[in-house]
Amino acid sequence: MRYMLMHKLDENTPGAFDPSPDFIKQMGSFIEEVAKAGVLLAGEGLCKSSKEDASRITAAKGKTTITDGPFTETKELIAGFALLDVRSKEEAVEWGKRFIQVFVDHGIDVEVDVRRVNEGPGEA
Repeated sequence: MRYMLMHKLDENTPGAFDPSPDFIKQMGSFIEEVAKAGVLLAGEGLCKSSKEDASRITAAKGKTTITDGPFTETKELIAGFALLDVRSKEEAVEWGKRFIQVFVDHGIDVEVDVRRVNEGPGEA
């Protein structure tokens, strides 16, 4: 089963998008552990939406609108993701709890959504 962990941060929280060297080291160790366990398929952190290279595409009532960043006042922004191949939702949640602990250890508030990936017909 594939699960995506998406972590959300408030761009206005100090250090949320400018992690310390200690945070980077601890996160690197965690990512290495997940990779060695053979469950990490992909994972990346994302840049702030307040950067000029962000865009938002919206479709409403048949009309598509493209709005270029920077976007200000963005809270609960998806700040990164990890795609895992695990045996169960419980295993995905366990990895998510360990992931969140890296942020907790550095005093950063974070929220992680654990969502199953739709793998199409015949999905269990």
